[in-house]
Amino acid sequence: MGKPLLNLSFFWHMHQPDYRGLDGVMKMPWVFLHAIKDYYEMPWLLSEYLGLKATFNLSASLIEQIKLYDKPIENDYFLSLWIQHPSMLDANERGWLIKLIGAMQFETMVRPIGRYAELYYKNNLSDDEFIDLEVVFILAWCGNYLRLHNTYVKMLFEKKQGYTQSDKTILLESLAEFIKGILPFYGELQKQGVISISTTPYFHPILPLLLDMQNASLANSATALPSGAFSLQEDANEQVERSIVLYKDTFGCNPNGFWPAEGAVDEKSVLIYKKHNIKWIATDEAILYKSLNRYDPSAHYQPYIFNDVAIAFRDHGLSDQIGFEYRHKDANEASGQFMNALEQIAQSEVNPTVCVIVDGENAWEFYENNGLNFFKSLYGSLSSSSWCSTLTMDEVASLKTAGHLDALAPGSWIHGTFDTWAGHPEKNRAWEFIFGAYRDMKEHSENISDEVMKEIRYHLLASECSDWFWWYGEDHFTGFSIEFDKLFRDHLIRIYQLLDIAIPKELFEPIISSIKPKPFWIKPINAISPTLSGGKTLFFEWMGCGVIDERHAFSTMDRLRGPVDIMYYGLDKNRIYFALEGSFSKFKEPQIKVKIAECKETVIVEPIILNRRVEFSLSRDSLDGLKSIHLRIFLLNEAKTVQSLPGFGVLELNLDDYFTTNWFI
Repeated sequence: MGKPLLNLSFFWHMHQPDYRGLDGVMKMPWVFLHAIKDYYEMPWLLSEYLGLKATFNLSASLIEQIKLYDKPIENDYFLSLWIQHPSMLDANERGWLIKLIGAMQFETMVRPIGRYAELYYKNNLSDDEFIDLEVVFILAWCGNYLRLHNTYVKMLFEKKQGYTQSDKTILLESLAEFIKGILPFYGELQKQGVISISTTPYFHPILPLLLDMQNASLANSATALPSGAFSLQEDANEQVERSIVLYKDTFGCNPNGFWPAEGAVDEKSVLIYKKHNIKWIATDEAILYKSLNRYDPSAHYQPYIFNDVAIAFRDHGLSDQIGFEYRHKDANEASGQFMNALEQIAQSEVNPTVCVIVDGENAWEFYENNGLNFFKSLYGSLSSSSWCSTLTMDEVASLKTAGHLDALAPGSWIHGTFDTWAGHPEKNRAWEFIFGAYRDMKEHSENISDEVMKEIRYHLLASECSDWFWWYGEDHFTGFSIEFDKLFRDHLIRIYQLLDIAIPKELFEPIISSIKPKPFWIKPINAISPTLSGGKTLFFEWMGCGVIDERHAFSTMDRLRGPVDIMYYGLDKNRIYFALEGSFSKFKEPQIKVKIAECKETVIVEPIILNRRVEFSLSRDSLDGLKSIHLRIFLLNEAKTVQSLPGFGVLELNLDDYFTTNWFI
């Protein structure tokens, strides 16, 4: 191709909820961990390629917390424990550290660091081993920039083990100093025109639901609404105003654009952005199709103007490929697939503008080398391309090719609805607590001082964060749901304390159901020797097998990845057995490939398939001498990979475990 025919706008969204408890201390360390892994690294990677541009969205709650790491030990509960000698920790503190250190992607973050992999499954760690585990955990989170350019990080990687308390102290000091440079680095790149920076309403609320809860049923008529809802117009305005003030304080100018939390939009929220001189917002292509009342797969290849505000629409397919699919592919293969998709768009459309909007931090821990190989291949291809130019969202918003919208449908980037944040009994109960606290505040505010009212308003706004509702219900899974639930309820409890009135006793009870949901992963507790029949199977033949529920292991977005809902597995002395349940009616040439990390050859299996079940097994003859293996299963249809299992990466099997201590009665 000759001159550029396609405009590409990368939009990397950086966000963490406000983890600060009532004492002002962050109760979970994800801001710190992603700061040393992603927040600097992502713009740095882009800046290494001359001529490339992108947009970075920094949510207000993230900006606030990054600034707190000038005093990491005082402001981060995890680090306040981590910095202590293990002998000073009680059993609960030690156990909580182990829980957090264990919340890692094994294959991409643990395995590459030998000492980490060695200690990962070990019980009863000595104090010296515990210090090693603490250090390698932080090293595993250090991104490529730090590994290449931070002298102390490089030295600790070379040391490998035998770390000391002094090592921990100097490492934390070095990383805290590094974090101080993150926000200034963004500001400098924006001044250079390499990036544009946008932000989000202050506590990352679903603005359309604050303005009118009826938006949830307008987006999906089947959505049940919380009772007692009313408009929180004042809050919606304040969430935007607070973000603009923080942005200007941080970067020295007002923002041009906003990423509405979760891409959630409606016509009333656009009026708020317009009122505050915001030039553009962005959301998902599904909202455009609903707004146009038709499905037109070419319609989102341009920005649109609604009520004087430009709106960019996310290419859902390409964005999700980066967010969820390419991590399973070779870096060059993934980059090539992305470039080929862009080239097809360029050839079939007239000067299209493609907006790829992706979470800028959470995907990379699933990629090899934190995505470095992928980005080097992708950015290298883009920088040498003669037919594709990259634009910031500020530039996209000023394109003269923008279309016009007469209406804007309410919805979010997930299925064009608000069901992730309203409708489930737990989500609605959380909303009802907010509306109740709001009514009680209005009723008892006469004698409240302005200073106290300011703090009450703060906690009301904090309770409206989308992340609390994300983890309620059954559509997402986290091992830290109890912590999220408590953070939410504590904000409301504090409001009643400030009002000096009785706290509703329900606020002291977890919103999360007391009936524990079925875990997404049940490990084997019995040897099995089933007869494989593609569905005509006996229940007792699989009793005690391992079960991975792909529907609940990951979020809504990941569950779009393939046809398999549930994976069963187990073994005996001769074979390893698998069964996959899902929807296979459209499969013409099903095939299974199994990659075992400890073996050179990929095993190709012709499975038995019938209706909703696929079964296959592997012989253990070629695995003699191995005590454990790490494998991944690739499901193919007509020679194309449609899903990899398990979705969280790699399945470890202990081949010496015959479960002789487990009995069924």
